[in-house]
Amino acid sequence: MKKILTASLALVLSMGILSGCSKPNQTPVSSTQPEQEESSPAETAVGDPNKKAILVVSFGTSYNDTRAVTIDAIESEIATAFPDYDVKRAFTSQIIINKLAERDGLEIDNVDQAMKRLIAEGYGTVICQPTHVMNGFEFDDMVAEVSAYKDNFAVLKFGTPLLTASEDYEILAQTLKKIMPETQEQEAVVFMGHGTDHPSNAAYPALAYQFLLDGNSNFFVGTVEGFPEIDTIVRLAKEKNMKKIYLTPLMVVAGDHANNDMAGDEDDSWKTILKSEGFEVEPILKGLGEYPEI
Repeated sequence: MKKILTASLALVLSMGILSGCSKPNQTPVSSTQPEQEESSPAETAVGDPNKKAILVVSFGTSYNDTRAVTIDAIESEIATAFPDYDVKRAFTSQIIINKLAERDGLEIDNVDQAMKRLIAEGYGTVICQPTHVMNGFEFDDMVAEVSAYKDNFAVLKFGTPLLTASEDYEILAQTLKKIMPETQEQEAVVFMGHGTDHPSNAAYPALAYQFLLDGNSNFFVGTVEGFPEIDTIVRLAKEKNMKKIYLTPLMVVAGDHANNDMAGDEDDSWKTILKSEGFEVEPILKGLGEYPEI
């Protein structure tokens, strides 16, 4: 399992650890473990098991430039790695889907639409692979939506988010250390995650702890909408007597949060707050999906 993260989906497939979802006491979704429930929303015959697709599910972004080098790049890597599968796309943010349709004329399926399309096109084997960082509300909702169609496929399985197993934190921490700027004394790297009131928010302090275990005490993890908050980051950086901070998103894409909440010029942006506290700040506007190592 100590392989570079670009091989994570290959590991999941080859080791057979794709599961219905990460929640305890839930039955994995597959044709070998049928559940006696109400009929599927789409009353149709099961598709051809030999017609296979990987549905890549992302939150989405309205920033076209970052989408091209993150989500598009991930989908391209998957398509290259698994030529026997057709790669399909779905976004979980309906707001972003609507904005792209109105502004750019770009039609992207939500998860429910994508599943109905896969049924209509006769796919019998489907793997749903999220690009989510951790197992939060978006992942839970995706699993619920996809699972509603379990009776329409011979094989229906899920890949897992970036931070799921304990070794994921070790691999990600080591990878981020390699790809971030080489820091000098009194220089820190601050990662800005989204944050959530879902219990999975624990992923952020867990990653911060992994940095400490690896001896990277100048790597800090904060969130926009969870814990740790920016005030905590300021306090920790001052305690470590840091002078310069590299500020970068702990998100797949460098979208609205990265451009505005992190690196914007508004009074409440992280860049502005850190500067007002006396730090020199250098933003790195690259989403995790832009790094081939990730």
